[in-house]
Amino acid sequence: MAVTNDLVTDRRVLRHAATLREAGCSVQLIGRADLGVRAKNTWRFYAEYNLRLFFRLLRTPCDIVWANDTDTLPAAWLAARLRRKRLVMDSHEIFPEVPELVGRDGVKRVWQLIERCLMPRCDANLTVCQSVADQYKCTLGIDMVVVRNMSSLTPGPSPAGEGGGCRIHCTPLSHGRGAGGEALLLYQGAVNLGRGIDWAIDALGRLVRCRLVVAGVGDLYDQMRAYAASKPWADRIEFLGRLEPDALAALTPQADVGLVMLQDLGLNYRCALPNRVGDFIAAGVPMVVSDMPEMRRVIDAYAIGAVLAAPGPDALADAVEHVLARPKADYDFAAARADFDWNREKKKLFDIVKSVASY
Repeated sequence: MAVTNDLVTDRRVLRHAATLREAGCSVQLIGRADLGVRAKNTWRFYAEYNLRLFFRLLRTPCDIVWANDTDTLPAAWLAARLRRKRLVMDSHEIFPEVPELVGRDGVKRVWQLIERCLMPRCDANLTVCQSVADQYKCTLGIDMVVVRNMSSLTPGPSPAGEGGGCRIHCTPLSHGRGAGGEALLLYQGAVNLGRGIDWAIDALGRLVRCRLVVAGVGDLYDQMRAYAASKPWADRIEFLGRLEPDALAALTPQADVGLVMLQDLGLNYRCALPNRVGDFIAAGVPMVVSDMPEMRRVIDAYAIGAVLAAPGPDALADAVEHVLARPKADYDFAAARADFDWNREKKKLFDIVKSVASY
């Protein structure tokens, strides 16, 4: 399994690898650190990464090469074809439509060309949600298996004192939030463009009995920390940086509201169903989400949170107040957990491996 990140916080890849190992497969993960890639965030990074990955795959014993996202596909496809191995492509997003490529039409066309030439020639294609699958069906004419981002978190709160040093010390809340305690608002995920973290920081100006915790790192991490520090309510904002999966699993149930905001910066975000939706469902944490089709569908179906009426901090504050007006214990996650069940979803992975291996 190849991926361009450092694998530490890529829960989809780690979950897939663990699941396939449970089924008796031998799985080797290859990330940027394993390859010793030195270039940073430019075309040189992708060129160096794919060159190093190609030569690693040439000498790695395997039956199936598993590419995670379009940026691993050139090397994975070429190595698989030269070695006559099977190739599985897992699209975590619509890669040419990521916000970082907005306004970079030339670079975007390169990635679109790579997808158009290589994805229809893969032995299997899978993705994270139906909206992404529908888009690739429309543009490339390929049928993708949908393996949604389900959490393997254990539902319910963590015992006091656990959490790998990540316990958040807010005054415990009882019946009404805002009456003698602080409600914990949790953002977990990449601190990148279009994730609405600045909205959450600004919203605390109105949400005077709330605390914001940001768990994750990304391109805007330092900028967002500096922005938060400039606010009079900076003492109610905490940036935890990158957390190990176990620490994040212990932290998540402590939240009173989970924040899943995405700005409408293109088709990729519009079609997204982020990992943290499944995490919050497993942990029993009501959510505030952006008005994107996949996320709205979850909130509307199970009544486990609120959808932003508009982008921005004011609408976010309104939505948080709406969620907090109802005691956390009154939210019923049973139906959502039955749907977002990894034990059921992972069978699709087994079917893909069996199908590809039997060619």
